Amino acid sequence: MQRVLQIAIPLGLVLVAAACGPPGPKKYSEAKTRACLGDAHVKLRPPPASDFVANTALGGSFRAILADNWVTISFGDTVANGATIDTAYRNVAAKNVRAGIDDVLRTNGNAVMLWHQHPSDHDLALVQNCLTT
Repeated sequence: MQRVLQIAIPLGLVLVAAACGPPGPKKYSEAKTRACLGDAHVKLRPPPASDFVANTALGGSFRAILADNWVTISFGDTVANGATIDTAYRNVAAKNVRAGIDDVLRTNGNAVMLWHQHPSDHDLALVQNCLTT
C-alpha cells in the first residue's frame, strides 16, 4: 500500500499541474483598450470605411493616430475570431504588401493590429501596454 501511495501522490500532482497548464491567449476589451490609449493622449478615430475587415470585426475596431504612424486595432469576440481577422487581412493584402505583412500585422489574443508602416518600439509598446482585458 505504501508503494502505491509513493507512486500515486506524485502522479496526481503531475496530472493537476498539467491540467492547469500555462494561461492561454487573452481576450482583450476594445472599450478598455480605447480608454487607455485615450488617457495616453492618442487620437482615436473609426477605421476607414474602405477597411472591410476592421468594419466587420465582431469585437469592434478603431484607428489610433500616433506621432508618425497609425494602427487599426480590430478585436475578435473570441481569440479564435481574432485569428480569423488576422487571416482575413493576409488574404486581402495586395501582392506588394504580402511579403512584408508580418512587419505590419500583429496579433495578440483576440486583438489584431494593422500598422500603416513598421511600428517604432515606443509606439508598439504603447499599444501593447494598453491592451486591456
